[in-house]
Amino acid sequence: MASPSFSMLQATLFGGVALLLSSCELLEFSPNDVRVSDTQQELTRKNLARLAAQPKPTGGDTLRFVFTTDSQRYYDELDPLVSSINQQRGVAFVLLGGDISDFGLSREMTWVQEKLDGLQAPYLTVVGNHDLVGNGRAAYQKLFGPLNYAFTYGDTRFILADTNGREYAFNGQVPNVPWLQQQLADTVGIRRQITVCHVPPFNEDFDPALTGPFARTLVQAPRLVFNLSGHIDKFGESEPYDDGVTYISGYSVQQRHYLLLTLWGQKHYKLDVIAY
Repeated sequence: MASPSFSMLQATLFGGVALLLSSCELLEFSPNDVRVSDTQQELTRKNLARLAAQPKPTGGDTLRFVFTTDSQRYYDELDPLVSSINQQRGVAFVLLGGDISDFGLSREMTWVQEKLDGLQAPYLTVVGNHDLVGNGRAAYQKLFGPLNYAFTYGDTRFILADTNGREYAFNGQVPNVPWLQQQLADTVGIRRQITVCHVPPFNEDFDPALTGPFARTLVQAPRLVFNLSGHIDKFGESEPYDDGVTYISGYSVQQRHYLLLTLWGQKHYKLDVIAY
């Protein structure tokens, strides 16, 4: 058989290159790519819409929700977590306290999102410090939405704030204390309030210049029940500043425990630790 000519080899090579370029949409060139499908975008807005559409608490003002945190790379623990939460009665929604990812990759976030889609209740997230690594901020905003936001369910207001000061080189702007003050001051029709963040103010990754202003803001906040946080991978319930404000730190997903919180009245709550 005759050897292929040089022109034939050129045609084959150029044809292969053209095919490769025409198929570029099938390739992921960078782990920092933040492109996701339409169904994986604006998850905060979509879950808030689900929450608004479901019936409000009946039989009084009792509200029950779940708090878990720091899913990061603990994918094997997510299936039993979802299964356990789905067995709890009367759960209105689930809060995930940040560090959804480990390296700020959209692929990590979508892996967690695909697991959490198995929840019967809506879920809301707050951004963690690991979610801001690399292109993490853009990925988080693309998949979930705002870094700071608030919502009201029934007569309970939840304020979720970015407190990852170290990721902003302690620039004195994160957390956004004026925004937090404004949100907490809006109490029309509100019986009680809860703040949610990833890094608590007593941790070294919180901007030290803002620890005092943040803590004082919570002291002055009307109808505040407690502050929820993640990050430290250790459950705790305390008043670290002896100022009457309760700070609750949740279990990480890896620890295979989560918090089931039940609220009633203005500041009454019951905290159950659930193992799975």
